Amino acid sequence: MPLHELEQAAAYAREDAQAPLPGVAATLADLLPDGDALEPLAAPCGRRIGTTTVDGLAARVHGLRLADDVLSGGDLITPAFRELRAAVRLYRESEHSEDTGRGVLVQIGELGQIVGWIASDAGRGEDAERAYRLGISAAWQAGDAVLVAQLAGSLGYHLSNSGREREGLELAKAAVAEAGPDAPAATRALFLDRVAWAYTRARESQPALRALGQAHAALDSMDGAPAQAWAYWVNREELEVMDARVFTELRRPLRAVPLLQDVLGRYDATHAREVALYRSWLAVALADANEPEQAAEEARRVIEASGDLSSERTAERARVVLRRLEECDHVPEVGEVLTDHGHLLLA
Repeated sequence: MPLHELEQAAAYAREDAQAPLPGVAATLADLLPDGDALEPLAAPCGRRIGTTTVDGLAARVHGLRLADDVLSGGDLITPAFRELRAAVRLYRESEHSEDTGRGVLVQIGELGQIVGWIASDAGRGEDAERAYRLGISAAWQAGDAVLVAQLAGSLGYHLSNSGREREGLELAKAAVAEAGPDAPAATRALFLDRVAWAYTRARESQPALRALGQAHAALDSMDGAPAQAWAYWVNREELEVMDARVFTELRRPLRAVPLLQDVLGRYDATHAREVALYRSWLAVALADANEPEQAAEEARRVIEASGDLSSERTAERARVVLRRLEECDHVPEVGEVLTDHGHLLLA
């Protein structure tokens, strides 16, 4: 990652330490206005704003996204909530033209997505859902169909991973339909990848594999409009990671293992959470491939990494790996891992 992006992430961490919100345990419901959070005040009490303010807000939103590449949800939850609350207040209280108001709504929508992701990573599921739904409302009012699809797909992904697989699948499919066939190639690929994961979580293997193929075909097309800034991370490597995750969940380790080993061999080490998550799927796939010794080695890496991260995602994946290793606890290397770290299953 370029130096200026790392500096942006560090700036968010410093802000979190220096200016926390009142009550770290506050929820979005506590922080946002009662009723319709996006209803402008009848008599605006703030300054008049224009495109410069919208551009500044967009830069801060993207800075938060870049910070999330290298920091975990627990590190970013307070500044993320602060940014979303401030953006909503800006829209409700300021004087602005219709175009400027639409620009602020788009940024609230983008904030809703990244705040929802951060809240989910921090283990704040209800806050994540609330942020996604607020973002959907903002994007809808702004008339940005692709952003509506991004938020709906993100919410669907959250639900698929939270025991609400059928709801998650319906939202993932609705996101593809909302974006339409003319959406930028990278975003169509992202939305189809989420459909593949939703089908996987719903235990529908053939539709999941078809959606993976459609995602790759979408990315290969690369025609039409350029992708939005929030899709900067969508590339062939990330699609291969989703391929491997789906293959792992569907118990097809011979396809998953080489993909994950290849991706991890060239993945940006500063993205510590993602590296730990991808190693967790590699550990499970290796166990499924009857390579318990290698699985145990990867499991140790996952557990050691997750201990340094304030991410509920990595903590839960460490528990998933340990539960899978319990099936081969007769292997000495596996037994050692379970002896050293089995207490994590009590969490």
